[in-house]
Amino acid sequence: MFALQPSDIAIIIIVALVLFFGTSKIPELFRSMGKAVGEFKKGRLEAELEMQQMQQQNQPQVQNQADKAAELERQIQELQKQLEQLKSQKQQQQ
Repeated sequence: MFALQPSDIAIIIIVALVLFFGTSKIPELFRSMGKAVGEFKKGRLEAELEMQQMQQQNQPQVQNQADKAAELERQIQELQKQLEQLKSQKQQQQ
């Protein structure tokens, strides 16, 4: 039948606001909506900053754990070499 375009929807919303709230309440309504949007953006920004800080704090711990794992692997390899040497020495003695 007919399709509403965005400009039509905007006009309907403006007329509905005037009818329901009156002309004196509309600026107050938009002001409160603006404050709510501002608080939402502020909260989102704070959450993003906190997430970045947590990632930065965890990054050195992950690197530190990787270094420890590499050191343990190196020690295991050295112990395996020593074990092989001891086995070969024992076989030579028998």
